[in-house]
Amino acid sequence: MDNNFFALISRMRYIERWSLMRNSIHENVQEHSHMVAVLAHALGVIRRDIFGVPCDPDACAAVALYHDASEILTGDLPTPIKYHDDEIMSAYRRVENLASAKLLCMLPEELRGAFEPILTGETERENHDIVKAADKLSAYIKCIEERKAGNNEFINAERQTLAALHAYNMPELEYFIENFIPAFEKTLDDLGGMD
Repeated sequence: MDNNFFALISRMRYIERWSLMRNSIHENVQEHSHMVAVLAHALGVIRRDIFGVPCDPDACAAVALYHDASEILTGDLPTPIKYHDDEIMSAYRRVENLASAKLLCMLPEELRGAFEPILTGETERENHDIVKAADKLSAYIKCIEERKAGNNEFINAERQTLAALHAYNMPELEYFIENFIPAFEKTLDDLGGMD
């Protein structure tokens, strides 16, 4: 048996995102997964500590770290293609499931039980919802960063992504947007440092 799992995970950095758009700031799947994990953890903490709803932020972060792991084997299919119709979505989901199963088989048997629910998406429903929201929130932040860099190509995506975020109707997401998104408009000097 080959224990290639972690070596393949490290290759997430070679999978580029947003391939159909002109990017001022390039983003790979590894960078994206890290940001989604940070955001999922934050949303989980907000859900638990601000709104008093039971949640495991650490589990949300773990799911987020691996949420695009299958793309190491499949590549990143652009959103307009992936969600074009139900038939394509269903076929792509099957391919993702096959890729996740292949990755899982690259772990020693003793470790598979811990990784299987994370790789297959069969975790607590709350984790799935938070990770999905964090994934979309990461896309929104990417749009803000591109606009700030003078790239108007992301303006429509920014507007559409914000509308999609509001459609989730998640209090923790609205809390994050209201309290933390304005800081993404600031410069490094405005954000402050060690002064």
